[in-house]
Formats: sequence, structure tokens, C-alpha cells
Amino acid sequence: MTHELGKVLVAGTGPTAVQTAVMLSRLGGPVAVVGRESARSEGFFAALGASGGTLRVDVQNDAHRPLAGEVRLTEWFRGYPTVAGQWHTLVLTVTADAYVAVLQQLDGGVLRGLDRVVLLSPTLGSASLVREYAARAGAAPEVISFSSYLGDTRWPGGSPGDAVLTAGVKRRTYAASTLPGSPALERLRALHASVGCHLELLAQPIEAESRNISLYVHPALFMNDVTLDAVFGPVLTPGSERPAPTRYVYKLYPEGPVTPSLIATMVAFWRELTAVVESLGGTGVNLLAFMLEDSYPVRPESIGPADVAAFPSLPRVHQEYLVYVRYASLLIDPFSEPDAEGRYFDFSGIPIRGVGRNAAGEWDVPRMPKEDYYRTKVIQGVARHLGVACPTIDGLLGAYEEALVRAAGALRPDPLSEAFVVQDFDADVDMVRAGLGVTV
Repeated sequence: MTHELGKVLVAGTGPTAVQTAVMLSRLGGPVAVVGRESARSEGFFAALGASGGTLRVDVQNDAHRPLAGEVRLTEWFRGYPTVAGQWHTLVLTVTADAYVAVLQQLDGGVLRGLDRVVLLSPTLGSASLVREYAARAGAAPEVISFSSYLGDTRWPGGSPGDAVLTAGVKRRTYAASTLPGSPALERLRALHASVGCHLELLAQPIEAESRNISLYVHPALFMNDVTLDAVFGPVLTPGSERPAPTRYVYKLYPEGPVTPSLIATMVAFWRELTAVVESLGGTGVNLLAFMLEDSYPVRPESIGPADVAAFPSLPRVHQEYLVYVRYASLLIDPFSEPDAEGRYFDFSGIPIRGVGRNAAGEWDVPRMPKEDYYRTKVIQGVARHLGVACPTIDGLLGAYEEALVRAAGALRPDPLSEAFVVQDFDADVDMVRAGLGVTV
């Protein structure tokens, strides 16, 4: 092996996979890519073949120049069952709900030959899930969990190809390994530093997995009446004379879902998730500090440092007030330059996407909230087996599932994706519990 990660296989065919392959190629060893065959991935594989296996990353900002570059892949595989040879490191850039599906499709010999599996966008308990599945298959890889992917990477033209654009980089992310003192993780920390991202190492994967801001804010932002109506409403009330106006994820009501009541739900969710993490031996986060230091800051005139530091011990109503102020302060980018009319960049103008047909012609639910549903159901399952009360989580999931059932009924007999099925994800939850050592 030329470095601690050895031969690297990147799983996935999205923009994150391309940026990851280019980054890891700088370590000097072989890098390959594998993805499932689908209508969506066809464009990626076609472009990859046309370029002779070369992938390229461009950057939007010169400050992110270290992330730019290209890689000539050693190999690429269309379909997970086609992977052959020995690979030392498998990097999963797919969504957390697809981890087991990917591992199931790999040849048993390939899986057992892995030294480690790296999870770029896991959810709470993902390392335990992967470790437990691997153990049942006779494998024992080290598992490394990141808190989240390090940047904002996209297809420049909106369609899959052999080049991506990285438009932003996080100042800090977190990671932890099931192997204490992991040399591979140290190598990854140095690699992140070389592109301007500080990788903070934590004691156990569950702590890294709990430091993803989406876990704390997406359930409340997406599983409420306003957002659910924007996601599913068009199929529940077809043929309306006047189409519903666009709603925005991060805007205050009525432009978006953010109200004092929603913020109260978000803060209550944070308390319940913190109780789960602490019951597993991890440490929780200061929600307000996490929002401002690891997501996006606001000006101290809006929220002062003393309030941020004191947040965990403040009365509930004071906590909710500060989080509401945070969202109100980010309706515009407070650090952008105003135009001639004094208008700042519309930072909160992220439209809520509605259901639509996927590449296979099925009705499908957008990644948000589809991915958030899986992540929140896993948290709920672990919480129940820990005996941690989670009424807020239960209520959010109940509202989402009710909307899902209504939308599925309105769309039948049209073909529907699995995203329209109410699920418990029991198989995954059971493996998470087993991997964490959680007993009833």
C-alpha cells in the first residue's frame, strides 16, 4: 500500500463522489468508482467512458482552489455486484439509508477483504449499522464516520457528467473511528487540512454522527403543515385554478414554515436527541453554538457571545427566542454587500421542492424530506429501545406519515417509488441497536 487507505473504492455517482475521488487521489494510491445502474447514473457513466475515466472538479471561489483538480480512475464499475479485486478502503458517498443495500450487493470476498469503510454522510448509529452488517457477513472492517460531507458540490449544468463544481467548503467537520488511534483517520485529517477544512476527531462514531446540523433542524422544518402542504399539496388538490405560491424552507411564515411554534418544536427535538446521545455515552451539542459556529454565523448585534455560551442553561422560552432570532437574522446574508437599494443577498430563498416523477417514471418524494424520514425513524427506534421518551419526534413522524399516506392514495394507480411507503426500518434499527449494544 502507498498510504494508510491503500486502494480506495468510492461508492456513488453523485457530485460528492467526484469531489471525494479527486481528493483521495492526492494520496497517491489507486482510486476507483462504483455506482448502481440506473437512469440517473447513465449520464455519469457515459461521460466517464467518453473521458477515458477522468473526473474533474472546478471551484467557484479562488479560496477553494485546493479542492480543484482531476483524477484518472484506475477502474470504474457499473453496478455493485460487478466489483472485483481487492480494495482496502470503501468510501460510501451514498445516502445513509442506502448503506446496507450497497454492502448487500458487493461480492462477499470483496466485503471481507476491506480494511475499512468510510461514511461521509451518516446518520445517528450508521457506524454501528455498517459494523454489525459486516460482522454478520464475516467481515471486520474499521468504520469511520464523518459528521457530514465537507462542502457544497453540484453538477454545473444540473445533469450528471464527468465534472462538478464545488461552491463552498465547511470550516470544520467531525469524524471518529471504531479503531482507537486510527492511522487512516489521521491521514484523512491531514487531507482535510490541506483543502482548508479542520477535521475535529472525536472519541466514538456516535458523537461525530450527532454533529450534523440537519439532524436537529430538518425534521421540524420539513415535517410541519406548511412544508408538507408545499411538498404534497399539488397532488392532493390537482387542477386548482390558481397554483399555490412557492414556499421557502428557511423563511418566516407565511413565506415559509418558520414560526415561534416551529422553533419550539425544533428546540424540543434537540433536547430529545441530546438525551439519546447521552444515553449512548456521547456528549450533546450546544444547539445555538452549533448553528452559528458550524453552520452560518450572524452578527453579534443579533445574538451576542454571552447568549451563545449560556444557551444550554437558559430557560426554555429564552432558548426558543434566540433560535427564532437566528432564523430571522439569516433571512438575508448579514455578511453580504448590499446593492444600491440597500438590499442584501436573499440567503433564505431556498424553495421547497414538491413531489415529482423520477428517472424511472415513478412518483417520488424529494431527498428532503425523504432522507430526513429515514434518519428520524432510526433515532426514534433507538430512543424507544433506550427508554428515552421522544414525544416531539413521534409527533413529527406521525404528521409526515399521515401526509405520505394521503398523497399515495391520491396518486394511485400511477407508479410510486418506495418513498411513499410508511416504514419502520426495523432491520436497520435492529442492527444499529446490536452494534451499539442497546438492549431492551
